[in-house]
Amino acid sequence: MSPGVVNDGDLFRGALDELGAVLAKVDEGSVDAACRLIADARTIGVYGCGREALQIKGFAMRLFHLGLPVAVVGDMTMPALGRDDVFLATSGPGEASTVLALMRTATAAGATNLLLTAEPESGAAELADAVLLIPAQTMAGDRRTSVLPMGSAYEGALFVLFDVMVLKLGALIGATREAMRARHTNME
Repeated sequence: MSPGVVNDGDLFRGALDELGAVLAKVDEGSVDAACRLIADARTIGVYGCGREALQIKGFAMRLFHLGLPVAVVGDMTMPALGRDDVFLATSGPGEASTVLALMRTATAAGATNLLLTAEPESGAAELADAVLLIPAQTMAGDRRTSVLPMGSAYEGALFVLFDVMVLKLGALIGATREAMRARHTNME
C-alpha cells in the first residue's frame, strides 16, 4: 500500500463505528413516540430534500408495505393533510426553506409535524410538534468531524433508523412479514 492510502477495512470499520455511535445516542423513547404518532395517523405525508429524500422515500415504501396510509409530498397521489394526519419531514440542518414552508402548511391544515433533524435549535424544530434528534454531521454542518463525506453520517443513520422504526411499527400494529410481502409490487 502506498503512503496516504487508507486500508479499505479501516474505512468500513470507521464508517460503521460512526453510524453505530450516532444511533446509540438516539433517544429510544423519542423513537417509540414517533412510531406511535405514525401508527395512529389517518394519513402520513413524508418529505425530505436531496439524499434525505431518498431515505424517507424508502421509509414511505416500507410504511406502505406495513399497510399504513402514506404518501410522498410532490407525488401526484399525495392527498391534502389535515387533522389526525402526520407530516413527517427530515431536515438534518433544520433550515431548508421547502421543509419550513411545508411544515407551516401542515400546521395551518391542522396536521401534526414530526421532524427528524440533527439540529434541535433550528427553525424547523421550532415548528415541529415532535422532534426526533439524530446527532450526526449533516451537509450544512460539514465540520469534517465525520469519517463519511458531507452529510452521509446523517443520511446513513436515517437508513438504519427507518428500518428499526419499521420493526417497531410492525410490532405495534401487528403486521406480519407475510402481509408486508403481499403488499410488495409485482410490477418490477
